[in-house]
Amino acid sequence: MDDDNAHQHGHGHRQAHQGGHVPGHQHGNGHGHGSGHGHASGHGHGPQDADFSVLTEMLDLDAEVLHEHLDELTGWIEELSGGTAEQPGGRGLRVLDLGSGTGAGTFALLQRFPGADVTAVDASPAMAARLEEKAAALGVADRVRTVVADLDTEALPAGPFDLVWASASLHHLADPAGALAQVREALRPGGLMVAVELEGFPRFLPDDLGIGRPGLEERCHAAQAEGRKAAGMHMSEDWGARLRGAGLDVVAERVVAIDLAAPLPAATGRYVLASLTRVRSALEDVLDAQDLATLDALTDADGPHGVLRRDDLTVRTERNVWVAARG
Repeated sequence: MDDDNAHQHGHGHRQAHQGGHVPGHQHGNGHGHGSGHGHASGHGHGPQDADFSVLTEMLDLDAEVLHEHLDELTGWIEELSGGTAEQPGGRGLRVLDLGSGTGAGTFALLQRFPGADVTAVDASPAMAARLEEKAAALGVADRVRTVVADLDTEALPAGPFDLVWASASLHHLADPAGALAQVREALRPGGLMVAVELEGFPRFLPDDLGIGRPGLEERCHAAQAEGRKAAGMHMSEDWGARLRGAGLDVVAERVVAIDLAAPLPAATGRYVLASLTRVRSALEDVLDAQDLATLDALTDADGPHGVLRRDDLTVRTERNVWVAARG
């Protein structure tokens, strides 16, 4: 990945469940999450978004802080991928990243499979431009192709692909069945589809912050959940059933619980700051004045109560992963 700080931590990452067997982005309605991925559908953000720079920073930092999680996940995908045994280093492997955002999945897969090429699809031109900048900086521009497309209205890039990756993006689709049918057609026989989804925004804070009313983060999560529900997003979906409905064979599932505690990655404070800045903007018309004031204090980079000065931060979240194959 693009920062060695991502490796410099001893964390409490644990796999809560493994059965046979991947940001974030955030809407103005209070929906947000990590995984470093962007949008597959037309809900994407562009430069006109007042805090687009905060969003891209959050996505980049999400990938950095959760680097080890991504590394373990792509390692598991490598184990499941039979083709790599015949193609050392994934030589010639064609990968499609749906809802690529700033490229967390793209670059994790390029690192895992040094011989692979990735087609990164996102509905936001600005996200695609940011991914291209990062690819050039990392010296892998020749292995990355970006495509700006809304998967609810436009066709997937032409296959066949060996691996399709969709992290924190499927729930944005207005027509998941139609998109997954396209994925099946784009996969080569034996190719894998990896779907990574999550329940919501990561949790960072203790219940009692020492300022404001206890339970701020729980109230933020409740407001975000209401926003997702009102927006009709496909959260808490059984993507295994969706994948089977598209004619794919689910070959593995995993739930990964991430629980990072001190010593945290060096970038954690900046990650929490960017994340809560987005939360504050999204919930400005939802939370009461006291909670907004508390968020203002937490997101004051120079203030005495700002998250950059706190030593009680954590990063807690769960990711659900399904892997399906085209027969």
